[in-house]
Amino acid sequence: MRRFERYVAIGDSSTEGLDDPDGNGGYRGWANRLAERLAAAQGSLLYANLGVRGRRTRRILDEQLPLALAMRPDLATIFAGTNDVTSRRFDLAPVAADLEAIQRALVESGATVLTFTLPDLGPVMPLARGLAPRVAALNDATRVACARTGALLVDFAAHPVASDPRLWSDDRLHANAAGHARMAAALAHALGLPDTDGSWGEPLPALPAPSAGARIATELRWVGRHLLPWLWQHARGRSSGDGHSPKRPTLAPYEMCHHCEGGAQ
Repeated sequence: MRRFERYVAIGDSSTEGLDDPDGNGGYRGWANRLAERLAAAQGSLLYANLGVRGRRTRRILDEQLPLALAMRPDLATIFAGTNDVTSRRFDLAPVAADLEAIQRALVESGATVLTFTLPDLGPVMPLARGLAPRVAALNDATRVACARTGALLVDFAAHPVASDPRLWSDDRLHANAAGHARMAAALAHALGLPDTDGSWGEPLPALPAPSAGARIATELRWVGRHLLPWLWQHARGRSSGDGHSPKRPTLAPYEMCHHCEGGAQ
């Protein structure tokens, strides 16, 4: 396998690690889990995570990309677009152009660039099936960008297990710990790390279908706990990222954290 010395992760809440608690009040996430795998395989790794929840693609390009380039990474992960897709208005053309620009700048700087598509949200969020055309358009744009820039792509949208609600947190917008673990395994496999394979894409055991009453109760609970507060936040022009900064803003040695079986946050 190729050795990577400097890994920089940029993006939104997915890159930051929501909702994969680290046990210390912060979040672990697939990027930390991938850094853990790299550090274990190589013996050492410098790692920075610039992801901030709520960030749209343009802010990632304007704010995070210059910082990432200054760190001269030889590995970079980028995931963006979810907050564009879920916004009131979604204009694909500038989002697609920004995604490609981010990938191209990192690739041309000498980094191996790794990204992924967003899975079908229908099974996770039945009330949000109207977002399916936007998600499909974003995924197509991501595939085109990767083909043009040479970035590596893990196509989660092509794997039904990625849409299994058991891999998503209660808010249905973020992966849970099991979901982040699968994502990290998929990315590690794409990089050809030792002891990785395609088992991350295998389906979970089948469960009996819930009754209609149970499904309705679950949907109503989700609307009250998560959807309505989210809509109210956005109606006021607020972002979940307001007041937040990157959890690992500079390159630093990745240190193993035995208590969380991952790395220091």
